[in-house]
Amino acid sequence: MRVLSAALILALVVAACAPLLAQQKVSDDAIYDQVRKRLASDATVKGGALGVEVKDGAVTLTGKVRSERQKVRAESLTRKIRGVTKVVNKIVVDE
Repeated sequence: MRVLSAALILALVVAACAPLLAQQKVSDDAIYDQVRKRLASDATVKGGALGVEVKDGAVTLTGKVRSERQKVRAESLTRKIRGVTKVVNKIVVDE
């Protein structure tokens, strides 16, 4: 019975804190760092030469890649990063 009560209390505390954690805004600098790391380390994108700008969670990607697949992948990776609200993909495919 005590275990059930403790589990119920814990569940209520977690449920009460979840909205507070979700509302924490991620800084543009943190988003920038995560985007750069993710793009540079991806084997498909090889994004070390891509430009990244972040303003209020909106990320703009610039630069050149060799294929449409790389362009799409860069945008997809960026969208998955916590705090990103919008992605503007200005990457040019240079075949």
